[in-house]
Amino acid sequence: MTKPIRTITFAIAALLVAASAAAQAQTQAPWPSRPITMVVPFPPGGVADTVGRPVAIALSRELKQSVVVENKGGAGGGIGMAQVARAPGDGYTILMALSSISILPEADKILGREPMYQLAQLKPIARFTADPTVLVVRADSPWKTLPEFIAAMRAKPGAYSYSSSGNYGTMHVPMEMLKSAANIRILHVPYTGAAPAVLALLSGQVDAVSTGPASVVQQIKGGKLRALAHWGTAPLAALPDVPSLKDAGYPVEFAQWSGLFVPASTPDAIVATLREAARAAANDPAVRATISGAGSPVLYLDTPEFQSYINTDAAKLKDAVRKIGKVQ
Repeated sequence: MTKPIRTITFAIAALLVAASAAAQAQTQAPWPSRPITMVVPFPPGGVADTVGRPVAIALSRELKQSVVVENKGGAGGGIGMAQVARAPGDGYTILMALSSISILPEADKILGREPMYQLAQLKPIARFTADPTVLVVRADSPWKTLPEFIAAMRAKPGAYSYSSSGNYGTMHVPMEMLKSAANIRILHVPYTGAAPAVLALLSGQVDAVSTGPASVVQQIKGGKLRALAHWGTAPLAALPDVPSLKDAGYPVEFAQWSGLFVPASTPDAIVATLREAARAAANDPAVRATISGAGSPVLYLDTPEFQSYINTDAAKLKDAVRKIGKVQ
């Protein structure tokens, strides 16, 4: 081999080594080194958004990097959840989801279509809230109690309507559970998120709604809406005088929880860092005050406990979806 050829060969080898070292250094760069996107799979104003925004601010402080909320509504939250499920597991795309995350894949199966995502494609980080949904009507409606509401639904089956954030979402499933338990008929009108669904009630387009307290507590306190019952087992912190459906003789329970997720392929080191940041965010006085002020006390669960909670909740919700059956 001549000297010029050896020189060229050594130069190429040196370049390859340098490129490999640069690539390895980039791979091992401390996370996060650029802004993080938090996908909220619903329009602004709903529970996931109400929880996600203060949590994103706290995570930004903890991680020393911007966490930007991106509202990605549609398909009852399925579009945004699927976006994160398919995202690279690099820690730069995270998800603030509701309990519908375990409902929608089962609903897709019932509808005979390929699920937009599978729950196994997402890894839980932390739960922040877990609120029973609340049955709400306008303050000027003729129904002041749950028995009056049930009686009206039975007297005129299908004459009244309720709004939701979309088919099989966290505002649809609990109402269908109540319909079955109380043997009533009421028309379902799906919207693109909790905020549009509540607006539909306020504007008189529908007669009732079931949603998390955070979406309606201010309108209730402001005298625009009236809460008739909730799907929990204990008095609500924000609405302590509202009775439960169980106490009224209808044994149905439903919690609209909010939690943080990442793509399942996210490395353990990033997950560990994000868990610490999420724990700090859940204990941040400003976060707790903001979320509690909206009507949802922080009920934090770390990853192992949250995973166990999801497993139990998902089994119950899948059964509820199968009972609802095919909805077009």
